[in-house]
Amino acid sequence: MTCATKEKTPISTEVQLNDAYFKDHIGMGTGSFDIGVRKIKILKKEVHIYFLNGLCDTQFIIQLLKELVNINDKEKLTSQAIQIIENRLTHQQVTKIKNLDEAVDNVLSGLIIILIEGEDSGIVVDVRSYPGRQPQEPDTEKVVRGARDGYTENIIVNTALTRRRIRDERLRNEMMQVGERSKTDICVSYIKDVADPGLVEHIKKELQAIEIDGLTMADKTVEEFLVKQGYNPYPLVRYTERPDVAANHLLEGHVIIMVDTSPSVMITPTTLFHHVQHAEEYRQAPVVGTFLRWVRFIGILASLFLLPLWFLFVKEPSLLPEALKFIGPNADSSIPVVVQIFLADIGIEFLRMAAIHTPTPLSTAMGLIAAALIGQIAIDVGLFVPEVILYVSIAAIGSFATPSYELSLANKMSRLFLLVVVAIFKTPGFIIGVTVYILFLACIRSLNTPYLWPFLPFNAKALWQIIIRTSVPGAKLRPSIVHPQNQYKQPK
Repeated sequence: MTCATKEKTPISTEVQLNDAYFKDHIGMGTGSFDIGVRKIKILKKEVHIYFLNGLCDTQFIIQLLKELVNINDKEKLTSQAIQIIENRLTHQQVTKIKNLDEAVDNVLSGLIIILIEGEDSGIVVDVRSYPGRQPQEPDTEKVVRGARDGYTENIIVNTALTRRRIRDERLRNEMMQVGERSKTDICVSYIKDVADPGLVEHIKKELQAIEIDGLTMADKTVEEFLVKQGYNPYPLVRYTERPDVAANHLLEGHVIIMVDTSPSVMITPTTLFHHVQHAEEYRQAPVVGTFLRWVRFIGILASLFLLPLWFLFVKEPSLLPEALKFIGPNADSSIPVVVQIFLADIGIEFLRMAAIHTPTPLSTAMGLIAAALIGQIAIDVGLFVPEVILYVSIAAIGSFATPSYELSLANKMSRLFLLVVVAIFKTPGFIIGVTVYILFLACIRSLNTPYLWPFLPFNAKALWQIIIRTSVPGAKLRPSIVHPQNQYKQPK
């Protein structure tokens, strides 16, 4: 039975029954040491205050208890105890609830619940103080110039970082909970008069339809439910840990999905070309940004097509003009070139994984040892020819130059596919492989958005803004692919 259909248990006027509910459902006092209750008498009525150690700010709770205890010295006996208590709660976020299921959910989220003898409703006070780190620059999206703050694992901090950049009264942050057991907070952010209402409703409907125990992998699990990716390796949403990038996409008409416990947010909908742009391009002059963008494009193309194309020339040297004969392998080897390429490519993946799992002070030394010693020795013993190491390294650097980590991994898999078809069918294999690859991308749709837009379907103005980093005053229109309600970025 899902949360939507489960029958709610109302709050009892007898606090002992409510206390028994907490003990039975969340193990208060018996199975869970971190769930506590403070029982006090106010105006001769039993008052129970439930809280969760570790997620509540203790200083706030102490201050609220002082205010409540002082009621006995300043107020006369009355039947309006709940109104007096609510009025004395010196906090900006105070609400009422009517059932114990909500009370349990709120306690487990870090709020405190106040239940009063003789009352069939409770008071919720938001004193959450989630453990976590301070906003700092993301490791995967660094810039030479620009903001150094980044999203954290705290969803409240993340919404504040976005709100700081967009102080528009039409910015909406709608919160919901997903996960039968985890009850993970998810925030859907959009600008009301810009984002497509149909897109917003579709995303909220898909999120509310998620039925799962918990979102332990946070935003990645949500993505798989939202876009139905299956075994497609290409990313259908864009991840970012930079508030300035997320704010810019909100102003364009995109919808941002934030998941608690994740330092990255999802940008929807996205195309392939959203994954090849970087904030650094917009922190430099337009001409410099265009240069950086072209260099990055060359790196991405090299990571995808350089190895298959070079291997094709190795298989069919007659395709090379005399001036380029030097690029082929100049030494013979008993190991087929395609096997060498696969071994070198997998070896680089070993290095990447080892660098991730190696402590930072040792990772640099490990990389130098692997690159200088292992690579050179492998060439000396005849395992690799030097050209294989060269071109595999260039392809690897192109992968590292790809702004989207998910896109770089997908391109690596596509590169291996092209190598296989070239090894089997040579020139026809390369042509057919590239054609199948482009058709595959053209068939992908992310939230009903063509993946290769504005290349397919063709949109000249939008494609120009991808090829050339235009100046901000010159970019007056929002991208039409997100169907914005307000087409103009700047007032007419």
